[in-house]
Amino acid sequence: MYKRPKEFIIYCDESVEKGQYYSDFYGGVLIDSNNLNFIRSSLAHSKQRLNLKSEVKWTKVTGNYLEKYKSLMDDFFEFVKSNKIKVRIMFRQTAFQAKNLTDYNKTHGYFLLYYQFIKHAFGLRYSNETPHPIFLRAFFDELPDSKVKCELFKNHIYALQSLVEFNESKIKIRRDDIQEIDSKKHNLLQCLDVVLGAMAFRLNDMHKVKPKGSYKRGKRTIAKEKLYKHILGHIRGCYPNFNIGMSTGINGDYSNRWNHPYRHWNFIPRDFEINRDAFK
Repeated sequence: MYKRPKEFIIYCDESVEKGQYYSDFYGGVLIDSNNLNFIRSSLAHSKQRLNLKSEVKWTKVTGNYLEKYKSLMDDFFEFVKSNKIKVRIMFRQTAFQAKNLTDYNKTHGYFLLYYQFIKHAFGLRYSNETPHPIFLRAFFDELPDSKVKCELFKNHIYALQSLVEFNESKIKIRRDDIQEIDSKKHNLLQCLDVVLGAMAFRLNDMHKVKPKGSYKRGKRTIAKEKLYKHILGHIRGCYPNFNIGMSTGINGDYSNRWNHPYRHWNFIPRDFEINRDAFK
């Protein structure tokens, strides 16, 4: 009897290319294919129960929707805490500026960072201790660049399977399984957008912003800060005293890059110079 190969599905998103303190935010959620249908069904039911009929996005957070978004995050993080969803967030501290970039690096920087995120953030090299292959499917929120660059990027993702660490772990990738998708049709991507947006919001001190001419913060800013704190509470339920601005530790075991349900990665270029004006 034919048995379908095991699959991992990664939904990916990005946010805030240039932030005052932190830039180039990338996020991903990984789900075992055996859990995918149940998780998708559960999140769809959550949105229906909360009467969230349109796309959920960080930019839409207001006081009126705050409790609904909190409730949706409660449901999402139940899957994270049970390790049925793995979340990874990568960002770059603006003060650490890459040096000696080639013209290619400058032109393709967005995709080069995205490639590093997929290659390393989930610890996929530690994900398979069986003799059987695992197929990786990667879904990207619509990529904001030319078709030529996007296809080149997908080819590089496809080629990951030829790397020694992926080959030894029997991680396989089919070219047709690397796709761009519309976030409006995928609730997992929408939940990721909220978490990613919350981290970019807080790390760039957007919670302190006041409207021009006002001495008080706006209601939307206050609502966003409350939602960020709610999300942080869930994260610290997994990791007490979690520091969102630092790379998550491995507790002496590299395989925790895979094992942990939630991790942050503060990406620092190999060759960099420091812009002290960009520190908080």
